[in-house]
Amino acid sequence: MKASVVVLAAVAILGAAVYASSGLRAAPASEPVESEGGLLRLPPAAPAGESVLYGHVRSLALKGDRFEMQFDPAWWLNGETASRAMLEDTGSSDVPNDYYIVEEGHRLLTYLVPETARVTVLTRGASATTEIQVSELARIVSGENPEHRELLEPNAGFWILVDYRYPSPVLSLDQQYQP
Repeated sequence: MKASVVVLAAVAILGAAVYASSGLRAAPASEPVESEGGLLRLPPAAPAGESVLYGHVRSLALKGDRFEMQFDPAWWLNGETASRAMLEDTGSSDVPNDYYIVEEGHRLLTYLVPETARVTVLTRGASATTEIQVSELARIVSGENPEHRELLEPNAGFWILVDYRYPSPVLSLDQQYQP
């Protein structure tokens, strides 16, 4: 029995290593799945080896064949978590629009962003979001608007998806609407 458990564990580790090195990404599950005992198994927030962070892009500059981004992380909170954090910070638990952003500090973290990263910004018009190139976002962050887009919230934060395998590139940047 012990030998079969060791073999199964070794196969699982080997399979995970092959998957991780293949560059494949699992499609996120949209619905929870019932597991043994009637418990719900929820999908991961991001595939293994990747992380999603919220914050503000402070600068984005081309360095060689990729961009370097200075990112100011923050916590986007909602629900009871937002209410309790708001109470601790302000003395009131009233959370307008059911979100509260906690800015614990303004330490800038450097992330590498390849030119191929997917970027969406909030725009006015029929489509609430517009996909743009990283180079255009760099110009928007620096105060320009090269395509004269009707940006809904030029200073709104972004959700970034980071792949933590070396060299830890940002895979996507999606601007967050803030009512």
